[in-house]
Amino acid sequence: MPATPPSDALPPFRGRIGRDARSGHYAVPHRYRLHLSLSCPHCLGIAITHRLLGLDDALPLTLLPDVPDEPDGGHSVLRPLYEASSHRYPGPAAAPVLSDDWTGRIVSTHAPDIARDLAEHFGTGGPALYPRGTEAEIDAVRHLCAQGVTAAAQTAGAADTDPEERARALAGLLRVLGSLEWRLAARDFLLGDSITAADVELWVTLVQLDTVHRWHLDAAAVHRIADHPRLWAYARRLAAHPAFAAHLDTDAIARRHHAQCRGLEAAGAAVRILDWGVRAPDGVPADAV
Repeated sequence: MPATPPSDALPPFRGRIGRDARSGHYAVPHRYRLHLSLSCPHCLGIAITHRLLGLDDALPLTLLPDVPDEPDGGHSVLRPLYEASSHRYPGPAAAPVLSDDWTGRIVSTHAPDIARDLAEHFGTGGPALYPRGTEAEIDAVRHLCAQGVTAAAQTAGAADTDPEERARALAGLLRVLGSLEWRLAARDFLLGDSITAADVELWVTLVQLDTVHRWHLDAAAVHRIADHPRLWAYARRLAAHPAFAAHLDTDAIARRHHAQCRGLEAAGAAVRILDWGVRAPDGVPADAV
C-alpha cells in the first residue's frame, strides 16, 4: 500500500501569490490556472476550496486523468510545465499545480500554500476559510489529519508491519477519531459555526479513510472506526454541501488506489462507512447544509 504524500511534504515549487506587483506573482484574475486530479486528496481539497470561494471564472481549473500515466506517479501533460520551470526536471510531474499563464511556469505545487493563497488573495467574496487568529489551529488540524489519521491508518493496515505496531497504530487512530468526535459534540464545524479550511482538510481525510485505507483494515477495525456517530454525521452533512459534492468521485479514487496499490487487501474492504453519493436537496442553499 503506497503512502499518500503528506500535504506538508517538501514540494519542488513553492512560490506564493502576493498582494502587489513587487511579489512577482500578484493576484489578478485570469492569470493563473489550477491543474488538478480529483482522485488525489490534496487536489480534492484545493478543488473544494476553489468551489467554496466561487473562483470558476477568475482562476480556471484544468482537470487531469484519475490515474497518472507516468511510472513515477506524474502526468505527462504536466511535463512541459515542469521542464519550463526547472531545466531537465528529474522528478514526477505531479499534481496539484498552480501555474502562471503569463510566464508558462509553475508558481507552486504545495497544496496548503495554494489553498491559502486562493482564500486570501482571490476569495474576497467567499467564506472566511482562514479566519484571523485561527492559523495555528488550522495547521494543527492539518498535522493531525496527516499523522494521526492518514499515517496511522496506513500503518494499521500494512500487512508487512509487526502486528504489535499495527495494533498501536490502530489504537492511536481511534484516539484521534475519539477526540474529533468529542470536539464535534458542541459545534457544527471544527472551529465554530462556519466552514473553514480545517473542515476541508478533515473531510478529505475522512473520505480517504473510508474509500482507500479501509481496504487494508479488517472488518472489526472498520466497525470501530465507524463507531463515531457525530464525526461521520458531520462528514455526511458536508458531503451534501454542493462545494464538497461537486468534485467528489469515489469511483475515480478507487481507480487511482487500485492502479497504485501493491498491498494486501483485508475483509474491511467490504464494510463501507458512508454513502458518499449524498447530494444536497434541490432548493437548499449551500450555506444551509
